[in-house]
Amino acid sequence: MDAALLRSALVKFFAGLLAVGLLLFLPAGTLSWWRGWLLVGVLFVPMFAAGLVMMAKAPDLLRIRLNAREEQAEQRTVVALSCLMFVAAFVVAGLGCRFGWPMLPEWASWAGATAFLAAYALYAEVMRENAYLSRTVEVRQGQHVVDTGLYGIVRHPMYSATLLLFLSMPVVLGSPFAFVVMLAYVPIIAKRIRNEEKVLADELEGYPEYLRRVRWRLIPHIW
Repeated sequence: MDAALLRSALVKFFAGLLAVGLLLFLPAGTLSWWRGWLLVGVLFVPMFAAGLVMMAKAPDLLRIRLNAREEQAEQRTVVALSCLMFVAAFVVAGLGCRFGWPMLPEWASWAGATAFLAAYALYAEVMRENAYLSRTVEVRQGQHVVDTGLYGIVRHPMYSATLLLFLSMPVVLGSPFAFVVMLAYVPIIAKRIRNEEKVLADELEGYPEYLRRVRWRLIPHIW
């Protein structure tokens, strides 16, 4: 096992755990917020398990994902907007807990957690199908078009999964106001997809033909 890779993965994992915890529980003003802990659980337990699997079976892919950096200015803007959206949504949800704002019923939080885990499973399937999957918009050496499985249904199944992941988070937290904030992800991801398709069409052989074969980008029969 690569000790340096393991150390890097653990540092980033616990840094993310700390950041999310602070964004949720500081605005909430309490650690006794079960919906906050529910989100932490469904977010980080599968993430930790997936990291262990990647460490054992696909360390090169894990290394690429840990060290990924956007090179295009437009994509850096998308990442920055996404980060602001997350911060705002988590803070709003925490404030809702503190000040007793209207909340979704308890069953909605459990339904949201179920949807979140289903989206995680979808994301894992996308990673299994596409060895070139990356957090950044880039074309790697030897990369070819993947058009089987989920990629034969929509062009960007990873973003379909992340859309479900992100929109289910405020539902887990029971915050309708945070859900409204998270809706900003729709135009953000649309902007990213359009730019990504332009890059891939220019740089990846066979991608223009793939665009003609697979009509839907994100959700079949919708977009």
